[in-house]
Amino acid sequence: MSKQSAISLSEIESRIYTIHDRKVMFDSDLANLYGVSTKRLNEQVKRNQDRFPPDFMFQLKYHEVANLKSQFATSSLSWGGQRKLPNVFTEHGTIMLANVLNSKTAVQASVQVVRAFIRLRELTITHKDLLQKVNAMEKKYDYQFKAVFDAIRRLMEPPKVDRKQIGFRN
Repeated sequence: MSKQSAISLSEIESRIYTIHDRKVMFDSDLANLYGVSTKRLNEQVKRNQDRFPPDFMFQLKYHEVANLKSQFATSSLSWGGQRKLPNVFTEHGTIMLANVLNSKTAVQASVQVVRAFIRLRELTITHKDLLQKVNAMEKKYDYQFKAVFDAIRRLMEPPKVDRKQIGFRN
């Protein structure tokens, strides 16, 4: 079994962050998954800039990186020694990366990365559908079941995650 196939979806999902209201992955995490150095990955991005519009990839600003360092002080994330600001890639950007890196490892890893993004999207959709069904049932039945519906809603709430959103909202 190759290194890439041994990487679980949950491990990849743990490397997906919300920045600027988008689900993204850092260049260093993707380089690690794709089996290349971060420098090499960013060289390929620079050589193929037309393939990475702002909705595929963007570079963090100094204050965002400083904010990240304070939020992930005990994390394994490593931007400490980098001279350049990290790039972050959306789901579409991760697919494009596999195309420009053009290696078997990158292609295999990108399949796992895309599966992780899809799984997160499906979980979000499932949660919304379930909430709509509970709301419809509550309207259908009288108030004697209010306590039951309140309990169901509490169970449906996503677990509290210590991870905070990063970046500024406009």
